Amino acid sequence: MKTILSLLILIFSFCFLNAQTYELTSPDNNIILKVNIVDNISFSVDYKNIPVIENSTVELKLDGLPSFGISPKIKKKTESQISHVLTPAVAQKSSYIKDEYKQLSIFFHGNYQLTFRAYNDGVAYRFSTSLKNDVIVVNESFNLNFSDETFCLFPEEQSLVSHYERLYISTMLDTLKESSFCSLPVLTEVKNINILFTEADVFDYPGMFMYGTKRDALAAGFPKFVSEANPKSGSDRNQVLTSENYIASTSGTRNYPWRVMIITNQDEKLIESNLVYQLSRPSKIKNVDWIIPGKVAWDWYNANNIYGVNFTAGINTDTYKYYIDFASKYGIEYVILDEGWSKSTINIKECNPDINVKELIEYGKEKNVGIIFWVLWEPLDNDINILELYSSWGVKGVKVDFMQRADQYMVNYYERIAKKAAENKLIVDFHGSFKPSGLRRAYPNVITYEGVKGNENNKWSHIITPEHNVTLPFTRMVAGPMDYTPGAMVNASANNHKISFNRPMSLGTRCHQVAMYVVYESPLQMLCESPSTYYKEEETIKFISKIPTVWDETIVLEAKVADYVLIARKKDNIWYIGAMTDWTPRELEIDFSFLDEGSYNMEIIRDGENTDRYAQDYIYETIEINDTSLLKIKLASGGGWAAIISKK
Repeated sequence: MKTILSLLILIFSFCFLNAQTYELTSPDNNIILKVNIVDNISFSVDYKNIPVIENSTVELKLDGLPSFGISPKIKKKTESQISHVLTPAVAQKSSYIKDEYKQLSIFFHGNYQLTFRAYNDGVAYRFSTSLKNDVIVVNESFNLNFSDETFCLFPEEQSLVSHYERLYISTMLDTLKESSFCSLPVLTEVKNINILFTEADVFDYPGMFMYGTKRDALAAGFPKFVSEANPKSGSDRNQVLTSENYIASTSGTRNYPWRVMIITNQDEKLIESNLVYQLSRPSKIKNVDWIIPGKVAWDWYNANNIYGVNFTAGINTDTYKYYIDFASKYGIEYVILDEGWSKSTINIKECNPDINVKELIEYGKEKNVGIIFWVLWEPLDNDINILELYSSWGVKGVKVDFMQRADQYMVNYYERIAKKAAENKLIVDFHGSFKPSGLRRAYPNVITYEGVKGNENNKWSHIITPEHNVTLPFTRMVAGPMDYTPGAMVNASANNHKISFNRPMSLGTRCHQVAMYVVYESPLQMLCESPSTYYKEEETIKFISKIPTVWDETIVLEAKVADYVLIARKKDNIWYIGAMTDWTPRELEIDFSFLDEGSYNMEIIRDGENTDRYAQDYIYETIEINDTSLLKIKLASGGGWAAIISKK
């Protein structure tokens, strides 16, 4: 009997040691994260005493080893609290970020650990392993379970070969089939609380996707490890992939990506969050003085529709000198040479004989305008030293396109390009790309990403609506900068929008497009319209040209997901305000108490009285305000409003 009793006590003690609940609170105590360890590892989250995430399980499966997270045996745990200030090399939302969190690290037998963090605006976790040899990662599992009926803005994908350019489907989560999946970030809402899920610090590992479950839950999935990629016959940018039955081959001693949940009952806080940046590794570039954010005169959207000139417009030297002259006049930092500047899309070492690229680079130097090259990703993959060649020519950056994958090889490709470009003082704009997930902090020369369904879609569709445009700040933009390519000057309402590949028009008002330069975050911000059109609309281009692309401070004054947004941003003691709405006309009130005491001049561009007939109608005016002023503003259907505020 004593033996049986002793055995029971031993079993109970063992179970108690390895059946634990740990609690982690955010610094402001609004978020409580509970980690439960029994026969698996799960966690739950309460926000302001409301359960929002429950019993969400995590697991990492390596080839030849027991699954990490199944039958876990605890060795020890550590807790810490951090509060310091981060200074981004390229200030997207602000010139400094308060990085404050509490951390719990649980170490397990088997040489792995789980680290959890609780911030005031969300939670995150990641696996780490300490194994001697390289490993094969068979899979990583994460079942994100919500506590109640869950609404979702679901960026549904059709294939894991994707450029992440999606519309957001409004749906209840439990209606999604198990075959339905989306790219990240994905925004959910449970009990009137937003939970945006994405990832950070993704290196040497594939990007995560999330699948439906027919429940109020999402389940992780990954592209498989690509062993071979061959171009399709007759194509320079599509691929046929051969994949293995695992997701990664990597070092046995490493940190895995952070799984990030931004949690708030205030829509404004989604836009203000910096969690992806905060959770990513520090810069690997010591000298960043050469990284110059700015605006770009862009050719491809407007199909080089230059007019009123004495030369034939096209991909030729005269046309791009015209772009450079335009950029120089309005203080625009760059001109991009998009597809067509090189001898072919594969031969990117030699120039199209109709264009003297070296002459343009020198001409740009004289005018203080830098040149950026568009290139397909694969030629650089085959010969990365081409970046050295571009640098020797005096090129300032590259726009790398059509990657359309997020498997481990492609994630590593991004880092290879970022590193080599930094060595040659080249900025990078990734197009046909996945969303930002940490690389831009490690390599701040990676200045923006596409990975968004933006203005270029106006060339072939009616789908870029004002509602889509005011969804992006709460979804895709939360992950990091997005190269949406704003600035369309041919604007239309829904009843008179026409599709024209070579002469595109945007849906929504002129001021809707102008406001994007304040609302949308991209340290490299395109001007998509033809310089000839901008010249005809000088009042608009002068206004746009004054708006910076990086910020000292950001305040979201008012916002509602997929409905409207009103943002104030500061740069060098000048404030800029941008407001955008969906198809619903709105009246908003601005309280200027965020200003320092004193009197100010405010330049305004606002929707005209006849935008319902002519979407390009706008009014430019200047008024005086002070820090106690209140101002009601009107936004037309699909409209916008923008202002520049300078102290008198």
